[in-house]
Amino acid sequence: MGICTALIKAEDEIGAVVLVRLRLEVQAGFPDLDWHCQDVQVKHSAGDSAVMVFPCYKWIRTADGNIELRSETVTNLRYTTGFTERTASWSNLQDLEIFSLFNGRGNKIANYVQAHWQEDVFFGHQCLNGCNTLNIRQIHNLPPNLSVTPEMVKPFIPDDSSLQQEMEKGFLYLLDYEVLDELPANIINGKQTYLSAPICLLHYNNQPKMWVRNADFHIHQIVSHLFRTHLFGEVCCIATLRQLPEIHPLHQLLMPHIRSTLQINIQARATLLAPKGVFDKSVACGLEAIPLLLSRATQSLRYSSMCVPDDIRERGLDVLPICYYAQDARRVWDALQRFVAGWICLYYNKDEDVQQDCELQNWIGEIFTEGFLGLTETGLPQSLQSTDEMSKFVTMIIFSSSALHSAVNFSQLDFNLCIPNTPPSMAHPPSQSKGSLSEKDLFSFLPEVSSSCHVLSVLALLSQPAIDFVPLCHYSEWYFKGDAIAKLVVEVQKELKMIVKDIADRNSQLELPYPYLSPDYIENSVAI
Repeated sequence: MGICTALIKAEDEIGAVVLVRLRLEVQAGFPDLDWHCQDVQVKHSAGDSAVMVFPCYKWIRTADGNIELRSETVTNLRYTTGFTERTASWSNLQDLEIFSLFNGRGNKIANYVQAHWQEDVFFGHQCLNGCNTLNIRQIHNLPPNLSVTPEMVKPFIPDDSSLQQEMEKGFLYLLDYEVLDELPANIINGKQTYLSAPICLLHYNNQPKMWVRNADFHIHQIVSHLFRTHLFGEVCCIATLRQLPEIHPLHQLLMPHIRSTLQINIQARATLLAPKGVFDKSVACGLEAIPLLLSRATQSLRYSSMCVPDDIRERGLDVLPICYYAQDARRVWDALQRFVAGWICLYYNKDEDVQQDCELQNWIGEIFTEGFLGLTETGLPQSLQSTDEMSKFVTMIIFSSSALHSAVNFSQLDFNLCIPNTPPSMAHPPSQSKGSLSEKDLFSFLPEVSSSCHVLSVLALLSQPAIDFVPLCHYSEWYFKGDAIAKLVVEVQKELKMIVKDIADRNSQLELPYPYLSPDYIENSVAI
């Protein structure tokens, strides 16, 4: 037995190290021996006196796969003693402030949410720039199921205007959670929880806002996040593996953007979406309701809502200067579409080439029939007839699997750490009468402390970037090294870097920044 110290120098600056992964591999000509590792010590430079220590003190075998080591100095989401075992609801604001003090330390956005969650201005702001920006929509007529009269909104509009005039000007927006209507609500720790399907134009007190935010939690997690990024990416991944051979140019372009989707989704089904998982134990929309909600989401999905330029125009977000999601999403989409269009032009000289590619047509056909159940009302193309159609559809896949996932995933802990802002369940049904609520009444609606902690622990995990994080449009595959393709990659990376700079400059001037669509935030694929 010998003892040695291995010194490894990083070629580039690696930043803050929060986790080290070790793996023992067998090398040809060497015996398969177990190794005992004492620790891993990290210094940022040879003269740096600060050393980060990652204790190990264990034998490492080739059969063990990856061994993860964490530094004792790193803190992430922590719980004050007793919170995780409390099956009572939150009782007062002080408990929540203590909880947030420990777990939101260093999180500027989460701290802002904790301070402003009760304000109407912030309520509206997070509909445009929060973790779920896909549900707000401009309206020019009141829906029939919204009981609002001109007299009710008169105090909130200019004296020289009317409700109808405000709608005609495009100043009114709607949140509609109809897909949650009559879904069965979960039973958590033996207690019935409640779901509602609010439709929201204006808000008069804290209680209805809390119900809207509870509905938004479920639409965000199941529709905007799971359905629109994870499950859609899985459909595209399976169709690509089935219908496009490895040598097909579209297979080569898409695989870096869907490479880990199946693995992540299989893990989610076995844990988060399984019996005794977080949705079963701690979320009002339990395992019985999720398939129903996904079915409704499939029925109501429209292709235009998946394509950023069409989506933000149809929802009236392109005219709102404070909707940073819309601004950033459009810039990232445009950069991706130019890259995709350039790639397609290398292999398809004219529209007839697209029409006559039987493998491509089988691929889009499977996505339509197997993924979207052949529902023509979705507007999803059943075939591709031109290079422009192909460019738009492929851009949509890459955007959904990268940028959209970043927007709906990496923002969730920031906006959900404050439980009243986005409660995962409600302990009582909504009141049928209007009026102000006391703090005690308000907090009686909140979920149990233990289930809150369960949800937040999962969101904390999901909000972390993957260990092998690959930024958007960075590729290591050999086929990206050719001259023409490499030129396209350089061009799109240059454009994305400019977007990073512009977003950083803008966010530096904002009290509440919106960083989630900055390309350096965006993973190349759904990786967590």
